[in-house]
Amino acid sequence: MSDQPSMPFDAAFFAAPYAFHSRLRDSARAHHFITPDGSPAWVIPRASDVAALFGDARLSLDKANSRTGYTGFSLPPELDANMMNMDGADHQRLRRIVSKAFTARRVEDMATGIGAVASTLAEALTGDQVAPGSTAADLAADSGGPVVDLVANYTAPLPLAVISDLLGVPDADRAAFAGWTSAMFAPAHPRDAANGIASMQKFLLDLVDSRRSEPGDDLLSAIIQARDEQDRMSENELVSLAFLLLLAGVENVGHVIAAGVLLLLEQPAAREDPAHVVEELLRLAVPAHFAIRRFALEDIPVGDVTIPAGDTVLLGMAAANRDPSRFPAPDQFDPARPDRQHFTFGHGVHYCLGAPLARLEIRIALETLFTRFPGLRLAVRAEELPWRASFRSHALKALPVVP
Repeated sequence: MSDQPSMPFDAAFFAAPYAFHSRLRDSARAHHFITPDGSPAWVIPRASDVAALFGDARLSLDKANSRTGYTGFSLPPELDANMMNMDGADHQRLRRIVSKAFTARRVEDMATGIGAVASTLAEALTGDQVAPGSTAADLAADSGGPVVDLVANYTAPLPLAVISDLLGVPDADRAAFAGWTSAMFAPAHPRDAANGIASMQKFLLDLVDSRRSEPGDDLLSAIIQARDEQDRMSENELVSLAFLLLLAGVENVGHVIAAGVLLLLEQPAAREDPAHVVEELLRLAVPAHFAIRRFALEDIPVGDVTIPAGDTVLLGMAAANRDPSRFPAPDQFDPARPDRQHFTFGHGVHYCLGAPLARLEIRIALETLFTRFPGLRLAVRAEELPWRASFRSHALKALPVVP
């Protein structure tokens, strides 16, 4: 067991966390930490253990099984009754409802719409599109040409538009939602996270009421109809499901696109065929350091330690994705590597339902951007790029480029 009492929480970790994950893998199979939010947790960094524990029934997603006072985001009931807090029959019931929206055929049918969104955003990337006084503007002051912040103007708006169209979120409300998610994951002030959650709660309750009174041709209207006519879920489960779909569909996809652009700027040959590099980008640019927390239902031996029942467990996706025992030369960009079964979308019964849609969005976003701007380059040195101050996610705050 590691004798390090708390996880690193500094600029070096935010920008380049993989050296830390490598040290964890090399030193032990399980490490006990105090996370930056004050919660004790066990971190599992090796690919073989991560794969095994993803499918281990002795780990539960239900916070009721925590014995250490885990609170996380302290979500209200209207947002907390989602699949990421459920096991067994309840999880499968909700998963069956949502899975109909993410069949291979339905996802592929969305390609035209995603392409239109990407093209519109790409065509608008002209002039100096950085907010005065912003981090991107400060970084790019001496770039010598028109500068665009891709995070603000492309990689974040694209998945927000896609998932908002899927759920029927009005155009006028989309920018506000993006701000609330940022407040949750990287609050600038202590009350920001709570305020962001409260705003999301009110917004989603109002959105459900609106779609119920005026249903449209969108997924949320269909789910509401299934809930009201067939009583297939509670009202809290309905609102929580909308929250999960919006949060996961916007937050993670946008971060992978941004990190994927950065990787491809360093790999010019790979830009010509982004479709063949998506899985390698997903492996290297995993947007979350850890899978969502789990709780031990009984004592679980891992290596030379035993995780006590009720303790919190964090499966290290970022560490496992670069485990040399699973991926030879793991830090190298190699789209042709034979094993591409990374952990970015999870593993087992909780494997991400939105994975096909995420892959499609990432591919189209990269193809569109580099087709439109084959000479795209960074406006600053890579080591100057700002990263979100979060132990949960690995995300660029800004990506200033010269088109």
